[in-house]
Amino acid sequence: MSEKKAFVLRIDPDKLKAIEKWAADEFRSTNGQIEYILDQALRKSGRLKIKNDEAKSEEK
Repeated sequence: MSEKKAFVLRIDPDKLKAIEKWAADEFRSTNGQIEYILDQALRKSGRLKIKNDEAKSEEK
């Protein structure tokens, strides 16, 4: 797994509450949910390329 970098995130309290609920609904941590949302948005926009190992597992 790649090394992760910590940073401060300023977010509207209502948005954070919504993300926390969404995370709980999907059995993820809040941080994990934010990473998931960012990952999906980056892939959809074509700004994050899928690695070969990930691409193979997604085809199955």
